[in-house]
Order: sequence, then structure tokens, then C-alpha cells
Amino acid sequence: MLLPEPIQNLINALERLPGIGPKSASRLAFYFLRADESLSAELAESLTGLKDKIAFCSECFNITDAGRQRCEICENPKRDASIICVLEDALDVLALERIGAFQGKYHVLQGVLNPIEGIGPDDLKIRPLVERVARGGVREVILATNPSMEGDATALYIGQRLAALGVSVTRLARGLPMGGDLEYADQSTLLRALQGRQEMS
Repeated sequence: MLLPEPIQNLINALERLPGIGPKSASRLAFYFLRADESLSAELAESLTGLKDKIAFCSECFNITDAGRQRCEICENPKRDASIICVLEDALDVLALERIGAFQGKYHVLQGVLNPIEGIGPDDLKIRPLVERVARGGVREVILATNPSMEGDATALYIGQRLAALGVSVTRLARGLPMGGDLEYADQSTLLRALQGRQEMS
């Protein structure tokens, strides 16, 4: 069945989003067709504002409002500037901020090393991190990249770059999730859980 061009264009655009396949894109497109016009207008305005009204912090490269040099976290004098948590993207900042346990500052790499896709160190915000640490005042850098091959490779590369700067470089602990069953855990997770065991107190 040939679809009218505006619907097909929307389906094609939605298919380019992560986690959206052809069927989901079609369902979403037809949902917007049936929905009140105000929803489409609101979505269009939000998408336009995403590019026009959002910028990156000049210090940590997290997202912030356009027109601001630094984000709220970098400008907050109550945050501990001597601890920097290195993350892959802004969504990871949100995840850590939700738990409210980390009171240091962040550095967002905006990706991970991935030679297959042509992403090297110069494509990420690694150099600004090294420069930030080299300026002094940082005692610990927490490498909180995802536990994947790319995340591990990125953490290893950054650790090597920071080794000569005299700061403590740590990595997030890994292991079994709460409520998880041993029988369903992969070998790598089980191995890390075993290696990272702690004393019962």
C-alpha cells in the first residue's frame, strides 16, 4: 500500500530514532495523524527548541540552557570540585543525580571510543578532561563509562592519560543487580561479582 508522502516521511524520520523499528514508526505516525492537532504542534515546537534552546556546558559538556557558559552543577559552589565523575552522555548525569548520593562534579565525554564506527579520542571530550585535571584541584576521577567493550576501552584509555597527573583514578563497582538470579547472570558479571566481593559486617 502506497502511503501519502507526509505520512511516509514521518515514518522514515521516526525509524531513524534508536529503538524504533518500522512497525513502531508506523504506529506512532498514525497515532499523530489521529491525535489532536495541538499534540503535533507541541511536539514540533519541542523538537525545534531542542536545538535552539539547548547548549553544552563549557566546563563539563553536560547539557544546559542556551546562552549559559556553565551548567547549574558546575556553577554550584556546594559541589565538590575535587571529585570528577566521567560519564558517556547527559542521560548518565540524570541517572546519578536521581539517587542524590554524588556531590562532586561531572565530565561528559559525549560518547565512547569505537574504532569500528570511526570514533577516536579526538571525537570525544577527553582532551578537555585531561586539561581540567592538569589545572589542579582534582584529587579523584571516577570513570563511570558503561560496562561494555567500548566503555571499558574508553576508561582504560582515559586512565592511561591521567596516570601521570597524580590523581586517584577509580572505576564504578560491578556485579550482580539486586533481585537478580545467579543462573541468569553472564560469565563476565559473575566473575566481576566474585572478584569484587566484600567483607560481611
